[in-house]
Amino acid sequence: MASKSIRKLFKTLLPIAFGIFLVVYSYSSTPATVREEILSYIQSANPWFIGASILLAILGHLSRAIRANYLLRPLGYHPSTLANFYFVMMAYFANLGIPRSGEVLRATSLRTYEKVPFDKGFGTIVTERIIDLIMLLLVILLALVLQTERLLILLQENQNALLLSIGAVVVAVVGLLLTIRMLKSSSSSLLTKLLDFLEGIKTGLLSVFRMKNRTAFLAHTLFIWACYIAMFWVIKFTVPETIHLGLSELLIAFIAGSFAMTTTNGGVGLYPIAVRASLALFGVSFASGEAFGWILWISQTLMIVLFGALCFLTLPLVYRNR
Repeated sequence: MASKSIRKLFKTLLPIAFGIFLVVYSYSSTPATVREEILSYIQSANPWFIGASILLAILGHLSRAIRANYLLRPLGYHPSTLANFYFVMMAYFANLGIPRSGEVLRATSLRTYEKVPFDKGFGTIVTERIIDLIMLLLVILLALVLQTERLLILLQENQNALLLSIGAVVVAVVGLLLTIRMLKSSSSSLLTKLLDFLEGIKTGLLSVFRMKNRTAFLAHTLFIWACYIAMFWVIKFTVPETIHLGLSELLIAFIAGSFAMTTTNGGVGLYPIAVRASLALFGVSFASGEAFGWILWISQTLMIVLFGALCFLTLPLVYRNR
């Protein structure tokens, strides 16, 4: 039991420690003159463009909250948009501390406040993650068409992260279906309960095929990812050297940042490095690329911390009043 707890603690702390190490290493290995240049870019960044980026992110999260109900309604549950928004922001906030804990917290919140069984709620959240992975692959495909040579270089450098994400989803879904099939022949009460739990997750997963408003669901999915790309694109106006970059160039940096977000908690430490390295493919200097990454990461992380903390604090009050 003790060794299991140590392993769990190690898995939690390792990404955080790795992110902090990258921040310290990046700072110490950057010449003082370049650090001053990066800081000057950050300090002089136009707050209106940063505000626009944050607003686009919030709109994307709000659309995600609306879209969640399209998966829950076929199961007979109808949380409010406000409730789903609270759960989404709390999940993002939790993921900054413990990777993937946000999905569990969101499913737990659905059960606690909206009486959605944990297994079914978690199944719909897994479905959302699968759809997000598909959308990322489509963005990669678009970038591949627009920037074939440079994207191939980026994918070669990050092929393990991409294959790991795809493999994890495939193994999880196939494993779930095979486990349910094997357990159906068991008469053990414990295994029966496990089977019921897995069936609930399966029901949540397959709710995407039972929804009535598929057009609206698809529209929200496209809108969410359009907001994510737009919030990235807007930041180019905060750094003089990146203003000339087009959508195809920024998509490469967007994909690199997406890979970084899965490696450390919220991309801490690694996100600016990944964005800077990808922008360097288009001749953007070290200082400008690093500043771009830090401006975006700091603004979005502060937004998640602020909204996530407020949702944590006010959610019980909202439901008490109801």
